[in-house]
Amino acid sequence: MIPTLYLTRNGLLEPLGQSQVIAYLRGLARDYRITLITYEKDEDWADTARIAAARAECEQLGIRWLPQRFLPRPKVLAPALSMLRMIWLTRREVRRQGVQMIHARSYIPAAVALVVGRMTNVPFIFDMRALWPEELITAGRLRRGSLLHRAIVSAERTCLKRAAGVVSLTHAAAKYLKTIYPAELDSQRIAIIPTCADLDRFTPAASTPENSVIGCLGTVLSGWFRMDWLVSFLTTVAENNPEIQFELTTRDDADQVRKALGRQLADQVAISSSPSDQVQDVLRRQTASVMFYAGGETSELGRSPTRMAEILGCGLPVVANDGVGDVAEIIREHRVGVLATGSSKQEMNNAWRELQGLLLDPDLAQRCRATAERLFSLDAGTEAYRKLYADILRKAA
Repeated sequence: MIPTLYLTRNGLLEPLGQSQVIAYLRGLARDYRITLITYEKDEDWADTARIAAARAECEQLGIRWLPQRFLPRPKVLAPALSMLRMIWLTRREVRRQGVQMIHARSYIPAAVALVVGRMTNVPFIFDMRALWPEELITAGRLRRGSLLHRAIVSAERTCLKRAAGVVSLTHAAAKYLKTIYPAELDSQRIAIIPTCADLDRFTPAASTPENSVIGCLGTVLSGWFRMDWLVSFLTTVAENNPEIQFELTTRDDADQVRKALGRQLADQVAISSSPSDQVQDVLRRQTASVMFYAGGETSELGRSPTRMAEILGCGLPVVANDGVGDVAEIIREHRVGVLATGSSKQEMNNAWRELQGLLLDPDLAQRCRATAERLFSLDAGTEAYRKLYADILRKAA
């Protein structure tokens, strides 16, 4: 089998590591000898049982897993130090394992793969995931035009040009990139692979839940989640139907989430985390799920929410907003949710009424599931990666 290296700053034990890294590698490992480098957070390192289980699975799959410790601080220095160590590790593995291709998930790994690729002539995939510099600006963590911003954009441009292949999560992002980097992407191979879900695991509930539950899954304190919209929608729903329950499933600090929700909602919303392998059980007891992002911002063109694939896989509709990757187009075309047009009470009332009407549709759950199978199947995503791997290696041979 051909030796390849998969490089990511996410942790294998994180929800994204489970849903968007190992989920694909389970299939790819049948054809490639994979070395996997991840960066695990302290709370995950502390879970020795899950670490052991992850090691055992990787060994069973034939994946050589080299977990590193994620350093969150100091904020600017930590990523730089992490990048230097990543370069050293990547170069070492390329030499020791005879790596013939590097799969770099997101920007810092791609910059590392670019540097090592120039040293060793090993091709790399720039798996963008999203428009990272624009996400940082939206979240208020980066100032447009600053020295750091210019450095990241320069790296983005170079990685797009030098990569053997580029993966974008959305058609909207690919279209945007082609307008700002026409020369760099003129003959570049771009694969559109949205965030997929294991639809063998994310399946509809066997029976209709006894209670009506509005859920929200994932981080809400990221800076690019519209917490004010979530508060407005949940407040509106509570006023219209006091019997409805609310669940917020997140790894965010619960006290900070309650503070962001405000006094009126803090005691009405159940806030808890869930192990990644139990998220489907949380979704199955819900009626619909809410996700509001900073739609309309350039950053959101590249967003393909993992939670959307998982929610639809469980047969639930989504309540979302426009301007987020391909989300609105999917909702409109397949009728699998509701789009809120604004955060005002009237607009949220409209969204709530529309959702009530949609929930009366007896075909809704089946339609949500069918849409997930068509667009977010893990098998289809894995096959798209397998084809990209083969094309790149064939060209490099």
